Amino acid sequence: MTSPSIIDTHCHLDFPAFDHDREAVLKRCAEKNIEHIIVPGVTAETWPRTIKLCSQYQQTHLALGMHPMFIDEHQPQHLNELDAAVQNNAPIAIGEIGLDYFQAKPNELQGKRNASEELQREKQRLFFTKQLIIANHHQLPLIIHNRKAHDDCLHLLTQTSSLGGIIHAFNGSIQQAEKYIELGFLLGFGGMLTFERSSKLRKLVKDIPLSSIVLETDAPDMTVAQHKGERNSPEFVTYVLNEVANIKQVSTTEVAQSTNENVRRVFFSLSSEQNRT
Repeated sequence: MTSPSIIDTHCHLDFPAFDHDREAVLKRCAEKNIEHIIVPGVTAETWPRTIKLCSQYQQTHLALGMHPMFIDEHQPQHLNELDAAVQNNAPIAIGEIGLDYFQAKPNELQGKRNASEELQREKQRLFFTKQLIIANHHQLPLIIHNRKAHDDCLHLLTQTSSLGGIIHAFNGSIQQAEKYIELGFLLGFGGMLTFERSSKLRKLVKDIPLSSIVLETDAPDMTVAQHKGERNSPEFVTYVLNEVANIKQVSTTEVAQSTNENVRRVFFSLSSEQNRT
């Protein structure tokens, strides 16, 4: 029996980690019927390589945005450049954008932030809001990165209308999940779901309707348990598919078909392929 087609909704295939074997990776993906791979942009400096990649390979689909983890690199003029790049390259989404309040080394005074940290968060909120406006102008959905900032993210989304999109690597509460779903967003789950210790993620997948779930890898980062310690790869999205099916107690075919329908419902150009050159 032919395996169901699968969509990896979040993969940084343009990153240097794939420079030595990118075509081999895509060939293995094709063999596993991984039909579409969405590749989000992260900085103005690296958009050209993301654009080039997505123009070369039929499996890949372009998104453009400024990732909050690179906030120190983003400059005001990059917003105008993003608007122009969207106009000239017809991405299927604005992303990867969002908020990241995670601190690798928290301040010793728990709950306190220094002035530079607060300024950085303010800059993140500003760039996030400006990119939401660009998305609205071009009538494009969003690919959102959010870490430790769901309340602010939800607040800004409710202040700015959008076409919905994907909350990448969702790890919030079920209440937050419901709010995102009400705003038209799908929730992305990836390799962390395959680890036994990920009890919270497993509970979320069990409780969230399949109609609101999509599959992702975030390759080359956040690999699956079956390849712990290795570079993550879009071909590993099959492990995520299997895990969702196991948690939901349904067939992999049902998960693949449902998640594909979810993606096409939000990223309408994946249905028509009108963005392809």
